[in-house]
Amino acid sequence: MNNSGLGQKIYSFLLAAYGRYLRTPERSLDKAYNAALKIRQIENEHFNGNKIDYDSIIHSKNVMDYFESELKKELRIIRMRLTEFKASLFFLNDSNQKAEKKLGIEHLSSAAILEKLRFIDEVVEKYTISDEEIAPINSIDQTPDVPVESLVVRPKQQNLRTTNLDNKLQNQPRGKTNTTGVLPRSIFNTIHRLQAELDPKSEQEVVQNFRKSQQRTIISVRFLLLLIIVPILTHQLSKAFVVGPIIDHFRNPDQAAIFLNEEMEEEAMLELQRFEEKIKFYDLLNNVITSEQNIEEQMRVRAEEIAEEYRRESANAIKNFTADILSVIAFIWLLLMSKKEIAVLKEFFDYIVYGLSDSAKAFIIILFTDIFVGFHSPHGWEVILEGISRHWGLPANHNFIFLFIATFPVILDTIFKYWIFRYLNRISPSAVATYRNMNE
Repeated sequence: MNNSGLGQKIYSFLLAAYGRYLRTPERSLDKAYNAALKIRQIENEHFNGNKIDYDSIIHSKNVMDYFESELKKELRIIRMRLTEFKASLFFLNDSNQKAEKKLGIEHLSSAAILEKLRFIDEVVEKYTISDEEIAPINSIDQTPDVPVESLVVRPKQQNLRTTNLDNKLQNQPRGKTNTTGVLPRSIFNTIHRLQAELDPKSEQEVVQNFRKSQQRTIISVRFLLLLIIVPILTHQLSKAFVVGPIIDHFRNPDQAAIFLNEEMEEEAMLELQRFEEKIKFYDLLNNVITSEQNIEEQMRVRAEEIAEEYRRESANAIKNFTADILSVIAFIWLLLMSKKEIAVLKEFFDYIVYGLSDSAKAFIIILFTDIFVGFHSPHGWEVILEGISRHWGLPANHNFIFLFIATFPVILDTIFKYWIFRYLNRISPSAVATYRNMNE
């Protein structure tokens, strides 16, 4: 009787879960549509029906920070739910439709779905950054003082006076007669810079550009912290609350293997041997003779303790491997869902790199190469690989480690030298010259 009642509960639970799965497309679309409605509500109530713009003078900076955080949250919900909507539609087939009829599930009509999707596209289109607007810095003519990206959710505005003047100069026809002028180009650049400084609007533009640079820095630092914190939290939480209990439930401590590999068994034997030698050593120091039966009893107790320690270590290695997979999945998911933040982060790094002096660039290059591809790097790679093997409970294959050390640093050094020759030599020749002088 109890078994039939339990089976009925399990069947009801599975049936409810299957019904929820069949309603996934409609549920995901409704959540994305509600997020778009919230964005439209903020636009109508606080921005007179216009887009949420950080440069708006209607509200203060703190109020705009709040609206921007709400906007980013709702846009993220829309992206996630639309992805879930597309994936769920892809996996549904004719058999699912038959099950929907049996369960009495009714979906929205095609017209209603298209209407919601059009509304979502209409709202999101205002805050979409095109590929041209997030293009990286790829020319030495662009200086670090010119911000390349403003915010994640609004288009880039070319509002620097110097940039506008450069665009005007570039739009002029260039022939062989005006490629090299009578006077040096630096004189004209100085005149244009003085004109920009004497412009009454220059102070306002400087403040506006500073605010954009500040927002870019905040977004980049926040995203970097997320890239570090999210995988670590995923590893720890999944290991403590998901992976750990599951492995402890299905892994019988009495029947499970104590050692995952021969190295762990050898370490346990050496530890037990040292324990026996330690007993005899203290007997000689204290002039005490311990009976063989007493020694065997102490060794038996110590052997049980060692076995329990290595049994926990073996289970911990299995948990680490599974939790690491979940951490990598979380990291990849964060990268896939943060394309705009990645573009801003790339511009932030470009801004920092271009702001460094040639000596600082050369110092960083030499430090990086000496650590990963230098003379002492094989020892570091060996420690890293052995630590990873022990973390996952795998035997340290020294042949693989030596082969990896003999090939990977060489490949990495070749790629790095090609990068210096192909890109850095074109972008900053003086930094390459300083690097060669310091390296010699």
